Amino acid sequence: MSLTIKDLEKFQADHPDHRLELVDGGIVVMSPSGYESEEVASEVVRVIGNWVKPRRLGRVTGSSAGFTLPNADLRAPDISFVRAERLRRSPRSFAELAPDLMVEVRSPSDSVKALRKKIDDFLTLGTQVGILIDPVAHLVEIYRLGRDVEILRDGDRLTLPDLLPGWEVPVIELWAPEFD
Repeated sequence: MSLTIKDLEKFQADHPDHRLELVDGGIVVMSPSGYESEEVASEVVRVIGNWVKPRRLGRVTGSSAGFTLPNADLRAPDISFVRAERLRRSPRSFAELAPDLMVEVRSPSDSVKALRKKIDDFLTLGTQVGILIDPVAHLVEIYRLGRDVEILRDGDRLTLPDLLPGWEVPVIELWAPEFD
């Protein structure tokens, strides 16, 4: 039996402490993020948001913002960006589109294979850029449909000229700081 977003909403109402996604007609329970991966995700939201908001380029959200995708899945990337011309006002419920940018930050419980599949699914449904950030390996993978994966390491700068012209951040600045 294939479930719908209405089914997911009912299930979510009964289980408010769980983060859920609807994938291929089934409910997927998302585990909480590890502390380090959430800190990295928060930093990415901050640096992108600090660039986007004053330029009125669009909307940046964290892992609680859901997207009703063209294939009827309801997914929530760790970080997303939608250009202003595609989403003039914030919807009260889920955004009914694929974000222009989606980012997944690997947590200890995450499978890299599953994260890459999620990114590929989003790209297939209209997302322009998907990014996988791995805090343990200090690695950033940038995906675009039909192009080779771009791999960045600590000495590199993350840029997204196709979505955020002029924005950049040194990869090393994404990681959680260490206080000695």
